[in-house]
Amino acid sequence: MPGMFEDLITGAWQSVVFGMAGIALMAVGFVVVDLLTPGRLRELIWIDRSSNAALLLAANQLGIAAIVFTAIFTSYGEFGKGLASTVLFGLIGIGLMAGAFYLLDWLTPGKLGELMAESEPHPAAKVVAASHFGAALIVCACIS
Repeated sequence: MPGMFEDLITGAWQSVVFGMAGIALMAVGFVVVDLLTPGRLRELIWIDRSSNAALLLAANQLGIAAIVFTAIFTSYGEFGKGLASTVLFGLIGIGLMAGAFYLLDWLTPGKLGELMAESEPHPAAKVVAASHFGAALIVCACIS
């Protein structure tokens, strides 16, 4: 019986640590999207009701969550290595998502960040969201 409780406590503690790492990575993703868009992201979404910015942030957050899930699911047998790989691949994914944004901005007319800040829905938001999530899926494939 004592071994079972030790395993349970260890598993619960590791879940909390992995969860905190995932939430921290999602917070970093929020900051990156905030930097990619003009103005304050929380005002763009919650006050100005920009569906474009909301879609971009949603794709970013889901992409990061997919990376964290894949990294944890395929985690090394050792907790420390698994945690390190989760953080590393999460940061790589965030960087690739930002890079995809800048590449799209360079390839398309106008300023993509400004389009994301508009309150009227713009089709470009769907493209940017897809590129963010696509970059995350690429990282997920590399992990697994």
